[in-house]
Amino acid sequence: MTLIQATDALAEFCEALAGEPYVAIDTEFMRDRTYWPKLCLVQLAGAERHAAVDPLAAGIDLGPLFDLMQAPPVKVFHAARQDVEIFHHLTGRIPTPLFDTQLAAMVLGFGEEVGYDTLVAQVAKARVDKSSRFTDWSKRPLSAKQLAYALADVTHLRVVYEKLSQRLDGWGRRGWLTSELAGLTDPETYVQEPGTAWRRVKVRSRDPRFLAIVRALAAWREIEAQKRDLPRARVLRDDLLLEVAASRPASPEEVAALRRISVDKASQRGIAEAVAAALALDETDLPKVAPPPKLPRGLGPRVDLLRVLLKAKCEEHHVAQRLVANTDDLERLVAYEAPDVPALHGWRREVFGEAALALKRGDVGLAIRNERVELVAMATPLAGPAA
Repeated sequence: MTLIQATDALAEFCEALAGEPYVAIDTEFMRDRTYWPKLCLVQLAGAERHAAVDPLAAGIDLGPLFDLMQAPPVKVFHAARQDVEIFHHLTGRIPTPLFDTQLAAMVLGFGEEVGYDTLVAQVAKARVDKSSRFTDWSKRPLSAKQLAYALADVTHLRVVYEKLSQRLDGWGRRGWLTSELAGLTDPETYVQEPGTAWRRVKVRSRDPRFLAIVRALAAWREIEAQKRDLPRARVLRDDLLLEVAASRPASPEEVAALRRISVDKASQRGIAEAVAAALALDETDLPKVAPPPKLPRGLGPRVDLLRVLLKAKCEEHHVAQRLVANTDDLERLVAYEAPDVPALHGWRREVFGEAALALKRGDVGLAIRNERVELVAMATPLAGPAA
């Protein structure tokens, strides 16, 4: 079992991996006390070799690892979002080329956001040891049990990758996966802009001035959290942020007087300044949230019909429903003549979109035959509503 704790050993190992067709990667990190994830361990496995890298080892330079993330081998992750975010934060670059086994499994019909344990059991026919899942990866030394657990994540992952990759090619779905990876490979996915942080706060009010205060407070909190490397909730919880927005304190003293708000004097000033800036905005600069569109009567039963069709088509084609359409897409399909929804483009249209339009027009209906839901052609056009 290998734990790399020196730069020379890391460089040698990464050079060897650079010659392999793929590298399975997993990370262990801590984030409960920080804004940015603290990288504690990186596990790597090629077709022929595997090892864990200790980023906390004294004097180690992770440059060879970061170079490997841009080298030719395919970088294989499971549920890659957080792992990729770590590399993007540390280097400003996204590992490339990228492969996500969770997305691949969804494209191949293993279910919605299938878990790693389940995928290993179904594809690699192996069992994942869960005993060290909640360990503190920042503590040293790491035990042999911890390392064995960590390395199993990538040794199983390479088997999963090889088999899913073969199936993608066999089913002609490599392009499907490529389109789903677009979000993961977009650098904007990993940029935490203070100005848009308010959209993550669950706000019921549509009052523009209230929303402006929430926006200003969320931006202040985001900047503070990043600067102090603290979780957002450690700076100001969402419920308290909304309480401040409702109270509209006009000074640091009024912030301090709020019963549930306990922050230092610098934060009191920052909060008061954010509120004042929002209150000073011109009406034309206030954020607005559009009300949900009014949908026609009788929408529910028609959406339910499309939902049945979606489930049947996705089972027929072995693809996860969430990749094809969501409830909003189904409602728009029913409510509008030609809505611009993903289900009417590319492979999704072939799997579901064309059939959905035919069902909507009344050209086909749904029937149960041989214990399956099937589309059946309508003998005559359906009559419209009685006058």
